Amino acid sequence: MRKFTKEIKIAIVSIMSLLLLYYGINYLKGVNLLKPANYYYLILHDVSGLTISSPVYVDGYKAGLVRSFDYDYDHPGNILVEISMDKEMKIAKGSHAQYEGDVLGTAVINLILNIQSNQFYQPGDTLPSMHSISLMDKVEKEMMPQFSQVMLRIDTVLVGLQKIVANPALNQSINNIEGTTAQLNETSAMLNKLVQNDVPKIVENMKTISSDFSTVSGNLKKVDFAQTISSVDTTLMNLKTLTGRLNKSDNTLGLLMQDRVLYDSLSATVGNANQLMIDLKSHPKRYVHFSVFGRK
Repeated sequence: MRKFTKEIKIAIVSIMSLLLLYYGINYLKGVNLLKPANYYYLILHDVSGLTISSPVYVDGYKAGLVRSFDYDYDHPGNILVEISMDKEMKIAKGSHAQYEGDVLGTAVINLILNIQSNQFYQPGDTLPSMHSISLMDKVEKEMMPQFSQVMLRIDTVLVGLQKIVANPALNQSINNIEGTTAQLNETSAMLNKLVQNDVPKIVENMKTISSDFSTVSGNLKKVDFAQTISSVDTTLMNLKTLTGRLNKSDNTLGLLMQDRVLYDSLSATVGNANQLMIDLKSHPKRYVHFSVFGRK
């Protein structure tokens, strides 16, 4: 058997190393060279964020990879992108590819399938493609104008706040608030003192008053109100009887109160007695004779 020379062994090892390197690089890129695939083409105007082996998604499933880029010098602005799709993936006519970028600067291809059609693209065909509005484009076109308006309003608010802060009345208000706070502290200290010293005495007095009320209530319970009311009724009846007898003329008091002639006589007698007393005081000798040696 003929032995391989040293040069042939080196050549075989080198070829195997290159093959392993090639397959290893493609494996790291996500390209499975042993898996059959169909190749299609896209025409894009911007491939920022797309790289070799960037994923191609179908309904969120990774069904293919970006294989290569070629700039169309005959039609400036167009970039020919080659994608490889799984052999089993059939792309119906009416489907289209959509380029989508994110905030981080990476991009993917989303394949939007038309499931209503029964006609399919053939491998090597160019698929319709379009660019979706990225988040940064939305921010630039929609949010930036609103952000500018918000910034103007914020600037106006800041200017107003600066005027308020520079107003001397604000410092005066702050000083007044400090004074009010100090007074509140004093009031709080006084209330604490009141609660600690006076309130216990008041509570003790209230307890004493409550105890006295309890005693009074107990005494009131012992009073025979029925008998008392009966005695009052009896007294009122006696007063009524007395008043009725005074209004009648069949008794002495009634006659004294009802007889006008008797009243006039008594009044005249009292008047004469009064005049007699006056005359007695004025001329006592008319009525009393007194002598040490006896009457002649």
